[in-house]
Order: sequence, then C-alpha cells, then structure tokens
Amino acid sequence: MPQQPILFYEVFDVWGIDFMGPFPISNGYSYILLAVDYVSRWVEAIATKTNDAKVVVDFLKSNIFYRFGVLKALISDQGSHFCNRAMSSLLHKYGVVHKIATTYHPQTNYQAEVFNREIKKMLQKMTNPSRKDWSRLLEDALWAHRTAYRTPLGMSTYWIVFEVKQCNLDNDQAGKQRRFQLQELDELRLEACENSRIYKQKVKKFHDQQILRKELRVGQKVLLFNSPLKLIVGKVRSRWDRPFVITNVFPYGVVELKDEHTNSTFQVSGHQIKLFHEGPTPIAGDMETISLMEPTSPDHTP
Repeated sequence: MPQQPILFYEVFDVWGIDFMGPFPISNGYSYILLAVDYVSRWVEAIATKTNDAKVVVDFLKSNIFYRFGVLKALISDQGSHFCNRAMSSLLHKYGVVHKIATTYHPQTNYQAEVFNREIKKMLQKMTNPSRKDWSRLLEDALWAHRTAYRTPLGMSTYWIVFEVKQCNLDNDQAGKQRRFQLQELDELRLEACENSRIYKQKVKKFHDQQILRKELRVGQKVLLFNSPLKLIVGKVRSRWDRPFVITNVFPYGVVELKDEHTNSTFQVSGHQIKLFHEGPTPIAGDMETISLMEPTSPDHTP
C-alpha cells in the first residue's frame, strides 16, 4: 500500500518511545529506554535494570515532562510496559494523547525503531568485545547521535534544538550572536520541518512506484501476514494465516478484520494483508467416472 508519512510542525510536541534489550548485564543494567522527538529527532535514553511500567513513568516525568514540557502525543507499541493503568493515569493527568502502533506494524513508531538500530550500531562499535561496558558509553553515543548531520532535516538535531555550535564556542562572539540566533530559531525549525516534508515526499514517491495498488473493500476475504514465525508451531507453516473478512476500512491504510472461527475483530495495517482468491468449487454433476482396465499382454493375444 502507499506510504502515509506523518508530519509534525512543533518541536517536542510528539514523541515516540520504545525499549531496547535485553543486553548483556552492564553495571546492573539490562535495557535501554529510548524516546525521540518526531520533529527535531532529539533522542533521550537511559539504561534501566527492568522494563516495567514504573521505569517508563519515572522516565517520562524526569527526562521529558520536566525538561522539554508537556507533549501533545506519545507513540508506542502495545507492550504491557506502555499500555497499563499507571501510564494511562499519567497521560490523562497531563492531557497527552497515547497513539498505539497496530499489531506487527512497527513502522507506525518508525522514529523510535530507526534510532534504536542507530544507537545499537554505535554501541557495538564503541564497546569492548564482552559488550558489558555499554551502559557507561551510552551518553557518549547519544552525544555523537545528537550532533551528527541529519539528511531529512538538513542540519543536526543539536542545532535545531539549541541553534548553537555544540563545542569550542568563542565567548565574545557567542554573546553578540545569541540574540540574533534566538530570533532565527522559529525560522530554523520551520526550515527543518520543510526539509523533512520534502524528504518524506521523495521517499514516498520512490516507495509507491515500486508497489502494486490494492483496493480494499468491506466483505472481501484476505490473508494476514504472520511476521513473528517463532510463535507458530511447525517450521514449514505458511507466513500467511487463514482468510479473514474485512469489516471496516479506515483512513491511512488501517483495516478491521473478523475471524470467522471466533467472530473476534481486530485492526491491522493494510501492508500486512493480501487478497484471498478462492478456487472453483467442484460440482458433482460435472464429474465423470472413468473405468480403467488392466492392459493385455501381447503373449495372450488370441
């Protein structure tokens, strides 16, 4: 299906959040909790000992709300550490909308997923062979990530957030330039958003040229792509599960499916389904019985 890129225009309004790990234990830590701002690509991350709801709530308060202000929306997967009563209470208190990615479609929370991979690659290059010093090097990896040039933005995330050179500042020049920089900050962020919009349009155009369009309608039977094959018994089982019936088609490629065996419904991304083509049903009247006779040997020919 065609891509549906998500555009945001205010820095620190929308964040994606995700867990990484478990990793080899490093100073008692096994996980990384990461959050990324969807406009500036600014990343906040901490090493954690567990991946439970309390860790997430404390992280949002200390690292996001109290430092960058109250966000408008938070995007996460359907993990129990993100979907629970404590999180719902916190987000309701501050008026934050919780957007949850559909099952087996992590692209909804693409920013967090992308930066998960980038941070992981950086730590792999920085740590020793035992990989047990990653918690000590996490801040170094974040610093390198924040100050690196980002093609979609046309600048680094550090520049779009602070609009200052990240190191080796001349104190005399800094005092004179700071007032002018503050006035330019809004224009700079608008420029970054426009660069991001143009970049996403180019990616969408290239992506959409490589795919076949499919029209989804209510009542159609479809097969569902089952990506976590480790949950399926049997090595040779098909990646596509039994036919489901489409009961509703939502904007931006989300569809609601019904399991005819259990009458349960659920929502998935349209990328995860394909049309089910039923074979012709055999008709009893069209069947013909053919009797086969044993061949006669030439020696017994009368």
